[in-house]
Amino acid sequence: MTDRFEDHCWKDIVSADILKVYEPYRRETRVGERPALLAIDLYNLVYRGGAGEPHDLVDDWPSTCGRHAWDAIEPTKLLFAAARQAGLPVIYTTAPTTSDVVATNRQVGLGSSDDDYGIFHEFAPDDADILIVKERASAFYGTPILPELTRCGVSSLIVCGESTSGCVRASVVDAYSAGFHVTIAEECVFDRSLLSHKVNLFDLHHKYADVMHTPEILEHLGELSLAA
Repeated sequence: MTDRFEDHCWKDIVSADILKVYEPYRRETRVGERPALLAIDLYNLVYRGGAGEPHDLVDDWPSTCGRHAWDAIEPTKLLFAAARQAGLPVIYTTAPTTSDVVATNRQVGLGSSDDDYGIFHEFAPDDADILIVKERASAFYGTPILPELTRCGVSSLIVCGESTSGCVRASVVDAYSAGFHVTIAEECVFDRSLLSHKVNLFDLHHKYADVMHTPEILEHLGELSLAA
C-alpha cells in the first residue's frame, strides 16, 4: 500500500532509514483556512531558452530552469484559475532591476531589464493582484507582505513558483515562522536541479509545510468556490 504522506517526488531518493528518522513529523496534510496564493518569482528569466535541460541551456541562459519551469506551466495555470474562481487573494513576488542587492550568490545571469523580471505571460497579474518586489530570497524579508496579508484577512498560504531550494524555501520557512499554515503545490514548484528540488521539498514537507499534489488542492479550492 502506498504511504500517502510520503507519496511524493522524493520517493526515489529517500531511503527507508531516513523515513524512519522522520516519522515524528507525520501528520494529516491540508489547505489552511482563509488562504492566499503566493506565486514566487514566476518571472521571464527562468523560462529563457525554452523547455530544454538546464545544463544544456545554462551557457546562454544562466538563470533558466529549463524544462522544469515549462513542465510546471500547465498545473500552475490550473492552480491560478482555481484560486481566482475561489476568490483567493493572489500575491506575486519578483526581483528589482535597479538594486545591487541580490537574493543569492549567483554571479552571472542576473536580470538587467524590466522584461527579465516581468511576470511570465502565462501568469499575468490581474489589476487586483498584489506584486511584492523583494531584494532577498524570502518574500517576508524587508517587504510589505505581512501588512498586505493582514489587510486581506489571510491566515494560510498556497505556494507555487521557484526555486524550490531558494526563494520558495526561504519564503515558506519565514511564512511558517510568522504563524501561517503553508501548503506547497508539488507540481507547481520547480528548481534548476531536480535533486535540490526533491531534497528541499522532502525537508519542507516534514518541517514547515504541507506538500500536496495539485489536484488535491484544486479539489479543495473547488469546494471553496461552491461554498462562496
